[in-house]
Amino acid sequence: MLVRTTHYWMLRLGRSFSASGLLLGTLFLAASLTPSLIPRTALTQGIVSGVSLAAGYGVGVSGAWLWNYLELPHPSPRVERIVTLVAGAICAAIAIAFLVQAVSWQNSIRVRMEMPPADGTEPLRVGGIALMIFTVLYLLGRLFHLTFDVIASWLRNHIPHRVSNVVGVVAAAALFWALADGVLIKYGLRAVDASFRKLDALEEPWVKAPGDPHQTGSAASLLAWDELGRAGRAFVTSGPDRQEIAEFLGAEAKQPIRVFVGLNSAETPEERAALALAELKRSGAFRRKILVIVTPTGTGWIDPGGVDSIEFLHRGDVASVAVQYSYLQSWLSLLLEQSYGVETARALFNEIYGYWTTLPKDSRPELYLHGLSLGALNSELSADLYDVVGEPFQGALWAGPPFSSKTWRFATENRLPGSPAWRPHFRDASIIRFTNQQNALKIPGAEWGPIRIVYLQYASDPVTFFDPTALYREPEWMRGRRGQDVSPALQWFPIVTLVQLTVDIASATAAPVGYGHVYAPEDYLEGWVAVTGPVGWSDEELERLKQYLSETIHPRRKG
Repeated sequence: MLVRTTHYWMLRLGRSFSASGLLLGTLFLAASLTPSLIPRTALTQGIVSGVSLAAGYGVGVSGAWLWNYLELPHPSPRVERIVTLVAGAICAAIAIAFLVQAVSWQNSIRVRMEMPPADGTEPLRVGGIALMIFTVLYLLGRLFHLTFDVIASWLRNHIPHRVSNVVGVVAAAALFWALADGVLIKYGLRAVDASFRKLDALEEPWVKAPGDPHQTGSAASLLAWDELGRAGRAFVTSGPDRQEIAEFLGAEAKQPIRVFVGLNSAETPEERAALALAELKRSGAFRRKILVIVTPTGTGWIDPGGVDSIEFLHRGDVASVAVQYSYLQSWLSLLLEQSYGVETARALFNEIYGYWTTLPKDSRPELYLHGLSLGALNSELSADLYDVVGEPFQGALWAGPPFSSKTWRFATENRLPGSPAWRPHFRDASIIRFTNQQNALKIPGAEWGPIRIVYLQYASDPVTFFDPTALYREPEWMRGRRGQDVSPALQWFPIVTLVQLTVDIASATAAPVGYGHVYAPEDYLEGWVAVTGPVGWSDEELERLKQYLSETIHPRRKG
């Protein structure tokens, strides 16, 4: 009895699957196992493959529905069962073959990022995770279809058949969205928000308030230590001091000035910006050679390599200032609080730039902008170049600019013919230049103009090279010559590539230092050399500083 019952349900389950859905889904799964920009763990690969399998299955089922809707020839039930069984066997063979090959594809990325090879047992884990993801999505799809069917069946008693189908789909979609938005998103984001708020308030016992009255967060500071936030406290107390810089240089150095205004330091972006300016004045920042307006990432984090490098390069004669606008991860902040970062960055720039322009030109500091990731995007939006063209700031170093950055996108799309999208050459290179792990900033015959802007970007950074149109067309950065850290086995597939790049963004910082979205201090240094034009440094001394920064910053870059 048990055997017959089991056999019955196995047959029923088998008949419920679509042959076209299985075949297309398996092809999507196979394509998902090819490499993209970031090396994948078994978990991330399983997610990519499971979602791709479900997407392909959905496209296949939709195609079969369209075939039936158009009343095209249809095989007999017996032939259809045979086709489904044969399709299942073919699918299993394709899946196994590509799962075995997946390790070699992943290693084609890992070798370029100087990572150890992937574990040969990963195909089993990947397959298991992919099947679980597919099963969950398949059941959700069946539940959606059941919901639609119930609504449409009831409506057919009152309105025409096809109209009831359309209304049923819309009603089912609205119901599912309401549940997702009202339950999953609402309560999920509330939990995430509470978690990040607590993390931001966390005071590590090893991070102590500064004793130097000139430092932000000290007893003499305008900014309370407990209101700086976790990232702010780390920023103002880390980095090289005067003694470390002097010992490295073998010469006199100054104590770098770091100002940070936390999200809880004042109510509005304008009030926080005013506090930042007041603290800069109090600490003597406008008497320094260099002043950098730093826009942090979503959590308020500032990459040590971006600031430490310029402080060494200019012998400590540097002041930097940042204002926190969120305590969420950058991708969450971009989705939920996009305007907050832009408002804060603009308020800070306007406050500082407005005061800076009142100072004598021959004695005021050189003014620069800096940001990483979401910080680069918001920093780029903080200043309208048309408003400063009469009295421009000196330049900017923006690292890992998100794909939605307007200035970056304009320069990339209007690059000179022959230059790759992952390292463009824009016009005469007098204002904007691009670089990566290989310094491309020394362009023969090119002269800098009054503003120097450098984009530091790695070809393997999905935050920069994510492309929504990869859903239906090949991104430009995939065409022609590839970046040194991009696998030659990477290929474009409709829908699948978009899934791959989406998961790549989520794991972009899992790459080693110097790849993906993890920028190396030595690459920041080369960017700052080009932007600020320091004097008195030989090539040998710069190489020694690169090595020193690499050895001292890499172990603590996550803060």
